[in-house]
Amino acid sequence: MNYHDTEWGRPVVDDLQLFEKICLEGFQSGLSWITILRKREKFRELFCNFNPDVVAQFSIREVDALVLDPGIIRHRGKIVATIHNAQRLLEMKATGETLRDVVWQYADPPGDPERPHMGEVLAQTPQSLALSKELKKRGWKFVGPTTMYAFMQSMGLVNDHATTCYVRAECERQRATVHFPPTTRGGAVR
Repeated sequence: MNYHDTEWGRPVVDDLQLFEKICLEGFQSGLSWITILRKREKFRELFCNFNPDVVAQFSIREVDALVLDPGIIRHRGKIVATIHNAQRLLEMKATGETLRDVVWQYADPPGDPERPHMGEVLAQTPQSLALSKELKKRGWKFVGPTTMYAFMQSMGLVNDHATTCYVRAECERQRATVHFPPTTRGGAVR
């Protein structure tokens, strides 16, 4: 409940927080989000607060240690993908790009028709598919369209609080304060 009330759907524009969430959404794939929430602090500890400068340098020794730690999801592929994605983020930074500018160009602008519609539960959208393709083109892993839609929902790129939810309007007001970057890649669907 606390996660729903204070985090889910609130707009996030900080690159480190966005990177952490992409990583955690990748770990969540196939599992319940509550499992990740219960392990989030241990993830942060073991992945050095998802600092890409540090994570990008993890070696096979760190991978082997992480696979043995019961405090996180011990999936070697997801651990290696997190290190790999940290390296991709550093490549973006080296060219002057921010993760924020890349992901937010796929966001629903504030004031779009209210979603979700009654009874509608989406697994992915054209925007999440486009974001997934963009990140995969850049070499990112564990960023499929369903994972990216969960990421977009949690980071406030879309407002999927039910129309009757008591935090929906507040999230929408917060989203209205975000500067939306121009769509430059032609992949976003608006």
